[in-house]
Amino acid sequence: MKVVTTEEMRLMEERAAEAGVSPDALMESAGLAVARNAAQRLDGVRSKRVVVLVGPGNNGGDGMVAARYLADWGAVVTLYMTTARRRDDKFEECRERRCRVVEASEDRECWQLGSYVSLADLVLDAMLGVGARPGLEPPILPVVEAVAQMKTRANQPLFVAVDVPTGIDADAGERGEFCFPADVTLALGAPKRGLLQFPGAAAVGELQTLPIGLPDGADDGLPIDLADAALVGPLLPLRPGDAHKGSFGGALVVGGSRAFAGAPALAAAAAYRAGAGIVRIAAPESVSRIAAAQLLEPVHTPLAETPEGGASPGAAGAAREALDAAASAVVGPGLGAGEASASFLRALLLTPPAIAAPVVLDADALNVLAGAYDWPSQLAARAVLTPHPGEMGRLLALPVHEIQRDRTAIASEAARRWGQVVVLKGAHTVVAAPDGRAALSPFANPALATGGSGDVLAGVIGGLLAQGMERYEAAVAGVHLHGAAAERWRAANGSGGMLASDLLALLPRVTEDARGG
Repeated sequence: MKVVTTEEMRLMEERAAEAGVSPDALMESAGLAVARNAAQRLDGVRSKRVVVLVGPGNNGGDGMVAARYLADWGAVVTLYMTTARRRDDKFEECRERRCRVVEASEDRECWQLGSYVSLADLVLDAMLGVGARPGLEPPILPVVEAVAQMKTRANQPLFVAVDVPTGIDADAGERGEFCFPADVTLALGAPKRGLLQFPGAAAVGELQTLPIGLPDGADDGLPIDLADAALVGPLLPLRPGDAHKGSFGGALVVGGSRAFAGAPALAAAAAYRAGAGIVRIAAPESVSRIAAAQLLEPVHTPLAETPEGGASPGAAGAAREALDAAASAVVGPGLGAGEASASFLRALLLTPPAIAAPVVLDADALNVLAGAYDWPSQLAARAVLTPHPGEMGRLLALPVHEIQRDRTAIASEAARRWGQVVVLKGAHTVVAAPDGRAALSPFANPALATGGSGDVLAGVIGGLLAQGMERYEAAVAGVHLHGAAAERWRAANGSGGMLASDLLALLPRVTEDARGG
């Protein structure tokens, strides 16, 4: 499934028309899909009260088609016409079914709107769709203001946005002051990019994409994918019955320091849970002893350490020998700051000869790169960089708010410029490849805001790389599996209190889910 801009959605609709699928047929399919989804959520609609907020364009048409079906199925439907619009066939079909019609122009204080919404079981926001932008003006603005106030009351109806909540920029994710949050957003045909970009994403609620009859190939060539199970499942390595540990590669984790002794163990356990056949940890001697007590399965390469408990610069040779023997590596978790660690990492990563194995660079490895002159030309590895917004800001010398303003564009440009795969972590993580491909995670989960969750993600990607996956595919799959495990934990426990280690036991389960098992 693609994540699209407004212009890309219009292109898909044009391609549909060229294939013989008319705009009216798409509208019929969209309205029926919305009505079916609403009926399922309400456990049937007979005698249920439904208010449809109808706007001037195609989104309003989608809403009226949904209203018609809901009326046919026994709902009591009110069309609240937010603007004057031509009385087309969709409107007349609703009138034929005795849908009540209220004109906003005759309800200037929104009293009728308040009365009908307060009694409703369902409110459909079909005002602007992809035409929505912040800075709403009359006649839409007073309606949105009134509904936003109503949403603060108890005994609310279910608020469902058709395609895009009114007041959110469908492309940039900007959010107007009076955008009222939806409980559910039903994206039509494809999710719009602004629905996966904060601050607008905070008003989306549950996001579900509905098929509307677009023909196969309508999204050909569009660059942004949704990193969901349907995308990831076919990418995952096979697990043949006659396999042995050598079949699934060896991953190496280089990390750890006295202050962050658990980080390499988390990454190593995650690599195992992602399916790697064998995992080695190269860590300072004192950390290696701790990791061996925490986790029984890895092989250990103790590294000479500094008095402060970090890796000694002289240990880079031993780490490089382990790296050259590995199928993949994760470098950086918990190595710590300081000049000794920086010297160790520079010797490991920025010194010829080239590293054959793909390398995931995380945490302190990224901070060292940010301080190195022209590091993209010096980096000796084909890498997957996994910065959080602060680390990305240091790598690009940009403030965090600039990184967050358009995460997809920032990550894509960085991947192109550096010639490396980039994973920009955070809500709706972005994965970008140097060739222009990108994928957005469907997950925005506050449970992941906990120390060590990034170490687990790095380990998952490293474990997938060890099994022979290409860097971009491994990054996309790792982001999905990591996010899906956290979603499963949140469903059982809530949005806070998760330990990064809680993800580990869930990773094999969500991997099988993605495979369709």
